[in-house]
Amino acid sequence: MQFNVIKNLKKIIFLFLLIFPNKLNASFFEDLTSQIVENPKRLSYGVSVTDVNKDGKFDFVVTGFGYLNLALSYKDGKLINIVNENIFSDEFRRTIGVAACDIDKDGYEEIYFLNTDTYSGTKKYSDRLIDFDGNKFLDLFEVEKNKKDLNLTAGRSVACVDRKGDGTYGVYVANYGGPTRFYEYSDDVIVDKSVQLNLAKVTGGRAVVAGHIISNKMDIFAANERGANFLYKNNNGKFLDVAYEYRVEDVLQNGRGTALSDIYYRGRLDILNGNWGGFHRAYILKDKIFEDIAKPTFDVPTRIRTIISADLDNDGYDEVFMNNIGEPNKLFKILDNGVLEQLPLDIGLERDGYGTGAAVADIDNDGILELLVSHGESRDQPLSLYKAKVDPSHKYLRVKPLNKYGAPARGATVTLISNLRKHSKTIDAGSGYLCQMEPVAHYGIRKNEKNIRIQIKWTNGKTKTISVKDLNQTITLRQK
Repeated sequence: MQFNVIKNLKKIIFLFLLIFPNKLNASFFEDLTSQIVENPKRLSYGVSVTDVNKDGKFDFVVTGFGYLNLALSYKDGKLINIVNENIFSDEFRRTIGVAACDIDKDGYEEIYFLNTDTYSGTKKYSDRLIDFDGNKFLDLFEVEKNKKDLNLTAGRSVACVDRKGDGTYGVYVANYGGPTRFYEYSDDVIVDKSVQLNLAKVTGGRAVVAGHIISNKMDIFAANERGANFLYKNNNGKFLDVAYEYRVEDVLQNGRGTALSDIYYRGRLDILNGNWGGFHRAYILKDKIFEDIAKPTFDVPTRIRTIISADLDNDGYDEVFMNNIGEPNKLFKILDNGVLEQLPLDIGLERDGYGTGAAVADIDNDGILELLVSHGESRDQPLSLYKAKVDPSHKYLRVKPLNKYGAPARGATVTLISNLRKHSKTIDAGSGYLCQMEPVAHYGIRKNEKNIRIQIKWTNGKTKTISVKDLNQTITLRQK
């Protein structure tokens, strides 16, 4: 009798391991949330990564919806809010979208806070464009000469676009129920140029990414709700919507999280696009048409918010983190030939999490990316911080391109070329839905990888290639 019980138990264990082979694996992430000092429940939305106070280090900028906007800096093993000025923290304007770039060409990034006090259409409070001037923060939209073109339409996401490739960044504002805006700092005045650039469309604007998508300058992909997506091809600094020709309109879906990713490791950027309650897309450009290669379980509908493509565990293959709201998050690894393999999640699953945004950065400068997840909308929750458990033998390489003004070259493309791959990454200009990643191309190094070169494609389409001898370093390259 006892022998039969043991025999049957062994069969059960064998079947469990056969059906759920990864259940007993170590968790992919470790939870570092305790490193966040003063982390109360709150309604948060977008997250960006920039150098807030010009100290040479990147910080997480976290928006608050009726709560303070935060600037979380890494100090002595902790993430600490370093800004308490009202013009920045601004808890009353209900900030949801955020992106940073150098608008005024002084070598430092300004921060665009997109405020939304209503769901759609006209809103009460305008957006903010924050500049750190000396020892204080200044809202450039509050300067009298800049008040003519304030954005008083509810919006969602923002992205930075160097449309001419000369280091002059503008901000694309994805509005909801009102015309899209495109702000530039022209002759020391902030001007909306959306009409003259063919961008002033009215739709349910949600996500936006910008970079080398189909041309040699910065193009724009906007994932929309209750209407077709936009794919704006850069035509000498103006834009032409070619979404229909390239088959990315996706009119029956409602866009959310979006990211640019080299899905085939072939040296070009393609599009990961999550749809709210609809089929998620992995768009690969083939013969001037984007083909959706997504299959289950990646394309299974979820309540998607943010999509991040990054090498979190430094193995040389990118992961895709899918941040959902009110249901579990998902994690995939992009294998060769565009195979999206789902990875088991324990820590970071957030089964009861109300995720609204997320961003990655090597915030502690150890060569491993941290993942900050924000929560809110319908339930106040604290922030979460995760880091992959990385094999100590894994090596990395980080590339930080700066434009000719010394600012992060957002929208540039970095390609790692080796005996094993050609792997492109964008210097993030604005990540899909509400958020923006660090302006660094982060690569894990594959086993037996050698003969490594790095190619930078600047926002003007010109390229520079260097050979790499030493790993486990950050290479900073400045455009001439």
